[in-house]
Amino acid sequence: MGENAKGAGVFLELRKRLQSGLLVLWRDVAKSYAEVRVTGGDSSLHIRTPRGLLIVELPAGVSLVEGSCREAPERGDEIHFRMRLNVDQHTDDTGALGSVMERLQVRESYSFHCQSCGTRVLEERVFKRVLPLPNCNWSSLVDDWCCHPDPFANLKLLPRAEDCLMGDTHLLVPLDRGCEETLTQELSPITNKMAEGQNQDTPKPNRRRTLVSCKSCTAGLGEVVAPGTLKLYITEVTVRPSVGDSQFDTSPDRSLFLELTIAARLVELSSSQSVFRFSIQASDGKAFILLWLLNSDSLIASFSATPSSTVRGDAVTSPGHHQCSEHQSPTEAGSAVKVLYLPCSLSASTHQDVVDTWEKDIGVHPLELPLTTCQELLSVLTASTSCLPPSLHSMNSYQCNKRNGHLFGSSPVCIPDCNHLSMTAAGSKVHT
Repeated sequence: MGENAKGAGVFLELRKRLQSGLLVLWRDVAKSYAEVRVTGGDSSLHIRTPRGLLIVELPAGVSLVEGSCREAPERGDEIHFRMRLNVDQHTDDTGALGSVMERLQVRESYSFHCQSCGTRVLEERVFKRVLPLPNCNWSSLVDDWCCHPDPFANLKLLPRAEDCLMGDTHLLVPLDRGCEETLTQELSPITNKMAEGQNQDTPKPNRRRTLVSCKSCTAGLGEVVAPGTLKLYITEVTVRPSVGDSQFDTSPDRSLFLELTIAARLVELSSSQSVFRFSIQASDGKAFILLWLLNSDSLIASFSATPSSTVRGDAVTSPGHHQCSEHQSPTEAGSAVKVLYLPCSLSASTHQDVVDTWEKDIGVHPLELPLTTCQELLSVLTASTSCLPPSLHSMNSYQCNKRNGHLFGSSPVCIPDCNHLSMTAAGSKVHT
């Protein structure tokens, strides 16, 4: 188990749609069920333990059904309780602001900034058209649409002047002369590596890409996909309105920004396209993480058992968790997205059959990210998993991840060898 998990003392997950909740306490917080009492307050949940009173503030319209807290089977060094909730039918389940894809508007002025250093990399842009690109698998389905040869073969969908085209994880915008002062372009190195699963007779075609990075901090931002067309990943840039930025994320914290951005896109894609399984891929098309979105209606909070622990109610992956004590200040339950994930590392050869199955399944939605961002995302998921109770860490071979307003998970699903479960933050605001 992770270091954070060892220090955590109380973990709470509430499901608004299921109107139920799970409370987990470590043995160093309470030795038996009789030592714990859970009651509801005014928009709050009160957890009385031998270490003191813990108060969790709940969103408006969510409350405990008095007397519904019941003992659940013990798991190792954990005591589990189940409870029922009253949830107002008008309670907003989608409190998150959403990704930049949901907020870009035509005829509004925006500036693009490097997320790493904050430098403005694109001057003010006013788009006459903001259009979504088709599904990344659209070209493979053309044969089902047309009775004649593919009319789109070898054609790219590119923006015109004053256009912004939105992919699943990137934006396509026209290059201008101002980019020369803020962006650096360089060709990617030539590699002779073959795609996994291919032999020497079927080498993977080599393609050198024109990579684009911030001139101030050298952070990679995207690439030039065609003359005059710039591809920017939404995980590497922030887009802010020229006047007022109240609705746009300006958080300098890289991990939190990445977590919020990916969680928002997972929720948006699952809602608009009814897809729940994703293959996080690097630019070479190779799967890096398999990810299954379980739910986005969770509220979570956690308290540490020792002052040195780092667990808090608003983001399980962030430092500054609350300490169990007699003078505990209220903690606000934060929204979370729950996912199962499976790293596709070369060393995980035992899961290759799962990777192969997902790659052939048209129900799995690929999401392309820079390789370094894939690595960062895996670190974020791993950190989130380590903050969960050990009993919620994995299911089969997939890990569970929980993040407030971001990523997290723990429900059983029929996936062979699923080992990691994670919760990620996805709330409308970040609580400090």
